[in-house]
Amino acid sequence: MNELLKCHNINDFRQLAKKKLPFPIFHYIDGGADDEITLKRNTESFEKCDLVPNVLRGVKDIDLSIKIFGKKIDLPFFLSPTALQRLFHYKGEMAVGGAAENFNTFFGISSLSTVSAHDISMLKGPKIFQLYYHKDKGLTKGMIDECKEKKFDALALTVDTITGGNRERDLKTGFTSPPRFDIKSLLSYFASPSWTLNYLLRKKFDLPFLSNYVGEGTKFAVSVSDYFSTMLDQSITWSDAEEIRKYWNGPFCLKGIMSVEDAKNAVKIGASAIMISNHGGRQLDGSRSPFDQLEEILSAVGGKIEVICDGGIRRGTHILKAISLGANACSGGRLYLYALAAAGQKGVERSLDNLKNELIRNMKLLGCRKISELKRENLRFQND
Repeated sequence: MNELLKCHNINDFRQLAKKKLPFPIFHYIDGGADDEITLKRNTESFEKCDLVPNVLRGVKDIDLSIKIFGKKIDLPFFLSPTALQRLFHYKGEMAVGGAAENFNTFFGISSLSTVSAHDISMLKGPKIFQLYYHKDKGLTKGMIDECKEKKFDALALTVDTITGGNRERDLKTGFTSPPRFDIKSLLSYFASPSWTLNYLLRKKFDLPFLSNYVGEGTKFAVSVSDYFSTMLDQSITWSDAEEIRKYWNGPFCLKGIMSVEDAKNAVKIGASAIMISNHGGRQLDGSRSPFDQLEEILSAVGGKIEVICDGGIRRGTHILKAISLGANACSGGRLYLYALAAAGQKGVERSLDNLKNELIRNMKLLGCRKISELKRENLRFQND
C-alpha cells in the first residue's frame, strides 16, 4: 500500500510494474513496433499544443460527465480493450472492470480476454467488446453472439491488425501467450516470485472467447504478432465491416482509423463511432499519432460520427487538449495496464483517481466548468 501511495502519475505506475513483472511480460506492455518512433510520438504530439486558460469563471463545481455509445459516463475517457490481462495481474479483466464500474466509465474487453463473457457480464458498468475478424467465421460470429447474449453495450471492430506489427522487444524477450518458460526468461520469472506463484497456482491461464475454437494462445504458445498474422482474415473489406455492424445491430465502433478517407467510409457504413488509434504504436512504426490526426479527421466527419482519440495519454491535460480540439472522448490502454500490473484493482482505481483529479484541477485552471465548454479557442499549436 505504501508503494501505491507513492504513485502520483502513470510513469510512477510504470516503474512499479517494471519492478513486479518478469521482463518478458513488462516489455510486452511497454513496447512498440520497430524503432518505437510512433510509440514515443503518441505522447510527444501533445507537447506541441499549448493550453490558453481563462479566469474568473466561477469554477467551484466541475462536471466531467459525457455521453458516448448512447451511455452517460462520469469521465471523459474510458479504458481501451487490451489483451491477456491475467498475465499482468491474476485478477485481470475483473480487476480492471471493477475499477471502471466504480468510476462509471466504459471498460473494453478484448477478443484475447483472459476472462469469460459470463464472468465479465457480472460487472454492472458499461462494456465495449473489441472484435478481431478471424479466418474462422464461426469463431467471429460466436464472439458476437456471446456479447449479444450478455448484453454488452457496444462492439468495436479492430481494423489495424491486418498483419502483426514487428514488435522487436517481444522477439528479444521471447514473449508468447501462454508464456514460454525457457532458459532465457527463466531467471526473470524466478526473480518475480509473487507473479510466478500466482500464474502457476491460481486459475489456469485461458482465452475463453477463443479456446473452444483454436488452440493458439492457450494450448500452443504464440506471439501476439504471429497470432494476428496467421489467425486473422487479411481479406476483410468495408463490406465485411458493414455486415458485422448490421449483425451486431447496436452501437458500433471502428478501432484503428487514422485517415480522413477511412473516417468517411466509417460514416458511410453506419458506424456509431471511430477510435483514432495506431494500436499504441505497436503496428505501423512511423505512422502519425492519433492527436496529430484528430483535427484533420474532425474537419471531415465531426458531428456525423462520434470520434474518440485513443493512445498516448499520460496526463489529464492530454485529455483536455483532445476534447478541446473536438473529440467526443478519449481512451487508452497503458494508462491503466501499468497500474493493474503494479497493484491490481486498487492500482487501476488510484490511476483513474489521479487522472480524475488532474482533470478537475486543470478544468478549474482553464476556466471551464463542464466538458462541453472546452473549445478550440483554448488551444494554440506551436507551429501556428
